[in-house]
Amino acid sequence: MTPAQQLRKVLQPAGCRVMPCCFDALSARLVEHAGFPLTFMSGFAVSAARAALPDTGLLSVSEMLDQGRSICDAVSIPVIGDGDTGHGNPANVRRTVTQYARAGFAGIMLEDQLAPKRCGHTGVKEVVSRTEALRRIRAAVDARDAGADLVIVARTDARSALEAVHGPRRALDEAIWRLQAFADLGAEVLFLEAPRSEAEMARICREVPGLRMANMLEEGITPVLPPTRLAEIGFRIAAYPLTLLSCAVHAMQAALQQLQLGQTPAARVDFATLRGIVGFDAYDALLDQYRHEDAPSNCDQSDVDQDASQ
Repeated sequence: MTPAQQLRKVLQPAGCRVMPCCFDALSARLVEHAGFPLTFMSGFAVSAARAALPDTGLLSVSEMLDQGRSICDAVSIPVIGDGDTGHGNPANVRRTVTQYARAGFAGIMLEDQLAPKRCGHTGVKEVVSRTEALRRIRAAVDARDAGADLVIVARTDARSALEAVHGPRRALDEAIWRLQAFADLGAEVLFLEAPRSEAEMARICREVPGLRMANMLEEGITPVLPPTRLAEIGFRIAAYPLTLLSCAVHAMQAALQQLQLGQTPAARVDFATLRGIVGFDAYDALLDQYRHEDAPSNCDQSDVDQDASQ
């Protein structure tokens, strides 16, 4: 089963999947070890963890792919990758989708912001025209249909970008129109970033076909609802984009404060657990398979002993 097929299987049953978002191979492995069936490589979190930079389009597609390959290699669960705006025109979008598929991703999220993009909860300024937004998703679907099998997650930021000019109602109308059009083009997962209320979230699920994704960012613009309520409304995925990163930063800051006081932090995993997570036990077990390898039948034992002594 390909990663994309695996992801489609995970998303097939009814209910809302809780999807913690990762930012490196270790955080992705922790998601898998905790029993979650999928994860998402957050662009915000990767930008912060890899370069200590804001999520404003500063990382290149090569940097995102490099991070993604490490993440996909570290886990067996499907990983959706943040593809931002597709990194250019429709030709760039097609190449980005192809590269993400080769890197091992199961899906890719593409959005309609004007490049350089920014985190949807920090004040989106502009989105591209309807025509350009549709071109991006059409190019992604064409790449998928040509063999780069990925689940296409189509995102719109029109709700935030157009509110100041058109008001909240018309901005939401436009965002929903775009998602409907993305679904018609063949996008499988639809994502309206930063709705302002539970009522808006319910309207999205009533009017947008396909599988809907909600973004549960703590202290963000969208209400953080429990997964059971999200399922009742009609969402299939609940993404938690910064939960792991925020908790990791909090834990590291607390540990550093204790070290400044000359104390060893007590709130940590023990060394044996850490060795197991990163794979020392599996590494040693692999080497044990070759420790008593028999010499080839045509090899003289004296030659083996002589080689060993050298």
